[in-house]
Amino acid sequence: MYIYDSVKKTKLPFEPITPRHASIYVCGPTVYDDAHLGHARSSLSFDLLSRTLKALNFKVTMGKNFTDIDDKIIKKVQESGKSLEEITHHYIERYQEDMRALGVADADIQPKATESLAAIESMIQGLIDKDIAYVVPSGDVYFDTSKDPLYGTISHQVGEDEENQSRVEHNAHKRNPKDFALWKACAGEKDICYPTTFSQGRPGWHIECSAMIQKHFQGSDQYSIDIHGGGADLLFPHHENEAAQSRCATGHELAKYWMHNGFVNIDGEKMSKSLGNSFFVKDALNVYEGEILRNYLISVHYRNDFNFNEEDLLNAKKRLDRLYRLKKRITPTKASKPNKAFQKTVLEAMGDDLNISVALAHIEEMISQTNDKLDANPKDKGLKKETLANIEFIHELLGIGGKEPFSYFQIGIDEATKAQIESLIAQRNDAKKAKDYAKSDAIREEINAMGITLMDTAEGTLWEKL
Repeated sequence: MYIYDSVKKTKLPFEPITPRHASIYVCGPTVYDDAHLGHARSSLSFDLLSRTLKALNFKVTMGKNFTDIDDKIIKKVQESGKSLEEITHHYIERYQEDMRALGVADADIQPKATESLAAIESMIQGLIDKDIAYVVPSGDVYFDTSKDPLYGTISHQVGEDEENQSRVEHNAHKRNPKDFALWKACAGEKDICYPTTFSQGRPGWHIECSAMIQKHFQGSDQYSIDIHGGGADLLFPHHENEAAQSRCATGHELAKYWMHNGFVNIDGEKMSKSLGNSFFVKDALNVYEGEILRNYLISVHYRNDFNFNEEDLLNAKKRLDRLYRLKKRITPTKASKPNKAFQKTVLEAMGDDLNISVALAHIEEMISQTNDKLDANPKDKGLKKETLANIEFIHELLGIGGKEPFSYFQIGIDEATKAQIESLIAQRNDAKKAKDYAKSDAIREEINAMGITLMDTAEGTLWEKL
C-alpha cells in the first residue's frame, strides 16, 4: 500500500506502527448544522482508505470526532432556546444517517469534545507546567508557538490566514502573534463553560483532537497514530496546531502519515456558506439514492477537487447501471470466488494511493469482457458464479454493487406506485392463468405506459424502471 503524504509531498509505502494494524484518525464535523457535500467527500475518502486496507489484510481502527462545543453551537443554543445537548445530539444523528445512506461505516471510535474534557484539561495543564502554554489575565490559555522549533513543518505555512484562523481569538496578552488558544475563558452569563484548574471556559478547536488521540490510541514512542486525515482546508492552521501541541505534550510526532482530500466545488466554485452555495447531503439524498451519490463522489481521486454537477452524476450512474445490468444478467446464481487476476489488478490500483480511476477502468473492462463471454455462452454457470464473486468483491472494496439488481432499477419509484404496479402484475398473472391473453396484453401495455418494463422469468414476473 502506498499513500501520498501531505507533509512530505510524495507517495510513501504504508508501514504502520504496529505490523498489519492501521490506526487512523479523521477530523469530524462541528455539529451545529446538517452535513454538506464537503463532509461527505472526506468521509467517503477515508471510508475507501479503510476498505482498501482491510482488503489488503490490515486490521483498521478508525477514529472520527464530533466537535460538540463551539462558538457556532453556542450561538445556535442562544437563538433556538434548546440545550446544547439537544442541538448536538440532533445533528450527530443526522450526520450519521446521511453518512450511512452513502455507505460510510461508523468509525470505531467516535469521541465528543464534551466527553473528553478531562483529557483536554490534562494535556493543557501539562503544557502549562512546561511553560509551553500560558494563562493570560482573562483566563484564556495560549500555546507558545516560539517554544516549538518544528512549528510550520506540517503545512509549510505559518502566515496569518484570517479565514482559517476564524476560531482563534486575537489577544493583546499573547506572547507571539501566531500563538493559538488552547482554552477560552467564559465570555459572560450566556456562555457555556466548564470548570478547570486554570479557568471556567471551554476548549479551543485544535486541542480536542490531540487530547482525543492521546486518550484513545496507544501509539508508540515515535508516533501517536499512523494516519491523520481530513479536508485540505484543515492542513493549516488546524493540523499544524494539532501537531505542535501534541509534539510538545508527548515528546513525539502526532502522526506518521498525513492525508488530505480535495474540496467540493459546485459549478466550479469552492463550496462555502459565505458564497451561498452550500449543498447539504440531505438535499442531495432527496434527489439521488445514496449508492448513486456515493458512486459519483468516489469517482474522482480523493486528492483532486471535485466539481459537482448533474451531467457528470448521470454519466457516473450509467456506469453503475452497467454493473447492475451484468448482475441482473447472472441472477439467480451463487458466488464462487473472484477472478484472481481481476482482484489483483483492482487492489493494485487502490493500493496505489487509492487510484480510483484505474480501479474503475479495470471494472469496466471486466464488465465488457464478461458480457462478451455470456453472449457467446449464456449458460456458463462457472462464469456466472465467478462474476457474482467479482461484484461482491467490488461491493466490499468500493461500497457499490451490493443491491439486488431488479430493486436497483426500481429506485425512484414511490411506494404507492410500486403497490400499483404489483397489483397490475397480479391481475395480469390471473388473466394469463385464465387464458385471457387480450386482457393480459392490455395490462402489460398499461404498465409499459407507466415507464415500466416487465420480465417474465422462472422466478416470476420482475419489473424495472425504463
